[in-house]
Amino acid sequence: MKHNVYDFDKTIYKRDSTFEFYRFCVSRHPVILAEIPVVFLYAILFTFQLCSMTVFKEKFFRFLRHLDSVDELVEEFWKANLENIADFYKKGSRKDDVVISASPEFLLRPVCGSLKIENLIASRVDKNTGLFAGENCWGAEKLRRLREEMPDITVGEFYSDSISDAPLAGIAEKAYIVQTGELIPWEEYRPTFSERMKMKFRGTM
Repeated sequence: MKHNVYDFDKTIYKRDSTFEFYRFCVSRHPVILAEIPVVFLYAILFTFQLCSMTVFKEKFFRFLRHLDSVDELVEEFWKANLENIADFYKKGSRKDDVVISASPEFLLRPVCGSLKIENLIASRVDKNTGLFAGENCWGAEKLRRLREEMPDITVGEFYSDSISDAPLAGIAEKAYIVQTGELIPWEEYRPTFSERMKMKFRGTM
């Protein structure tokens, strides 16, 4: 069966939902800031390739341990931010779209429900501990998860803001890079130097 597949952050959603949710939680629970030294330490380890992206993100999501009701905060967050869904997606969305994202499933499930999106593949993060069940859903892991969960899928169109999603773009009939709402055919996009360096580094993780 043919589906259109979308990245979420900076593609369907104009911003980075994980970072925005973190800021939202900090504004209501400043105690979260106590986790900064641990996150900073693991950011350094990640920078020098001494830990994986998944391990680093687990340390980042430690802030969830300070929250009494994650579900309520997620609901409040999307009430305040649903307006940041990209116009191109509002015009072309379909119920059988597939969203695949490195952001946590618990964060994206409610907004996908609001957008009538039936298929979501995202990082499996425990909303109470921040621990991952499996790997961060990024890069080649996105393609692996898609093949695992929807083995018979044919990808008609694929949309993302990042060349890290080249594995998914490679199986799509058509693929587009999304930049500030503009759709650029994948084969015509020329990544910046910083994007190429980021991919070279992260490709080793």
